Amino acid sequence: MKSIRTFLLIALLSTITLVNFIAALHGYRASMEEAQKLFDRQIMATAGLLAALPVPQTGDRVVEENDLQAFQVWSDGGQLLLRSGNAPETQIGQRSEGFSELNFSGFRWRVYSQRGAAGHWIQVAERVDLRYRLADEVILQSVLPILLGLPAAGLLIWLVIGRGLSSLRNLAEELRNKRAEDLSPLTLAAPPEELQPLVHSTNALLNRLRASFERERRFSADAAHELRTPISAIQVHAENLAKELQLRDGGEPPESLAQLQRSVARMTHLVEQMLNLFRTTPEHYPARFEPIDLHRLAREMIAELYPAFAQKNQEVELEGTAAQIQGDQFALVILLQNLLANASKYTQDGGRVVVTAIPEGEQVLLRVEDNGPGISDAERERVFERFYRVGGDRHASATSGCGLGLSIVQHIAELHRAQVRLGTSSFGSAQTPGLSVEIVFPKTINTVNDTAEDIPANETTL
Repeated sequence: MKSIRTFLLIALLSTITLVNFIAALHGYRASMEEAQKLFDRQIMATAGLLAALPVPQTGDRVVEENDLQAFQVWSDGGQLLLRSGNAPETQIGQRSEGFSELNFSGFRWRVYSQRGAAGHWIQVAERVDLRYRLADEVILQSVLPILLGLPAAGLLIWLVIGRGLSSLRNLAEELRNKRAEDLSPLTLAAPPEELQPLVHSTNALLNRLRASFERERRFSADAAHELRTPISAIQVHAENLAKELQLRDGGEPPESLAQLQRSVARMTHLVEQMLNLFRTTPEHYPARFEPIDLHRLAREMIAELYPAFAQKNQEVELEGTAAQIQGDQFALVILLQNLLANASKYTQDGGRVVVTAIPEGEQVLLRVEDNGPGISDAERERVFERFYRVGGDRHASATSGCGLGLSIVQHIAELHRAQVRLGTSSFGSAQTPGLSVEIVFPKTINTVNDTAEDIPANETTL
């Protein structure tokens, strides 16, 4: 069922048509019976009129022909005294009072015989086909308006159903215009009685979701504080222990301590990434869009992370021109940090990283390329999954990671209604094909009526 409105229209019109057909059929039969009785009374009246007229006692007199009726007057001795022009000269009925049917002159006739006061036999016949034709015309004149009224009834039903479903359309429109992060109750004005349970259930669901998200936000804030504090303390103690051992023994700290420091650093990175992942989820993140020059922001992030590139003797370049979009400053900083950090971590010493930010019509392209090992075509869909790493913990670059960087990038792209594309670097080689991450941003975002997803073309209509 694609449309409630169409279903109701077809169902109601079918019901009306069926009821009218049954009523018309019953009416037709009843009307036909009444019409036959009326015609019979007309024949009897004609016979009575002939019985009252003076009739010649001899001879065969012919009167003007009547297409509907034919009559004969016979003497008691069997002599034809009077007849109509369309009546034969032979007797058309039996000499017994009442009705009968017989054929003559090429038609079927209904005959009424009556004995007059003067002893004459009067026989009046009426064509059956003309009787039914006249009856059909009378009945069809009453049925035809009903048939012609069906289209008008269908139009009225269509308009009435549309009016009745207007509240449902308003509810669907309000739900469609809600942003993903908007969990406020529905404000449908004076919903009909049938829609009130749906509105109340939806509002109750939104309240539960809002309470659940609020609990998650509080949990993330508490977890950030509770996790960062002990990890920072462990990191400080490990550094202090390394310094004390170095001062006391005068040599390098033991390998186990170095491993501990690396594990603490990895844990710190994992906690930060998990928090960033939660913060940048479009359903949770309260974005504040403002004009941002993506080219300038990329330059600032490159400057901030330049020590990591310099440590690995990597060449980093920035290309393009001023490229302004409507974006959230905090989210875009996290996006660039993840893209640049990944490009630096997974590119070999002495590698090359190129960042491009250029406007393209109504869009802005941000591209980060490197000449590292790259990602195969089979892996490019899975790298956006949480905690998924190419090669697992034994990545070819021997670099530690948690598999959340590109998931965070995708969340921020969705927040800005942008598209993420992975490809091969334009300056890679056969051994190091490199990775190209392209993000296409719209220059403007409708933050009022923008919806999380569009309605499919085959959606159910009202």
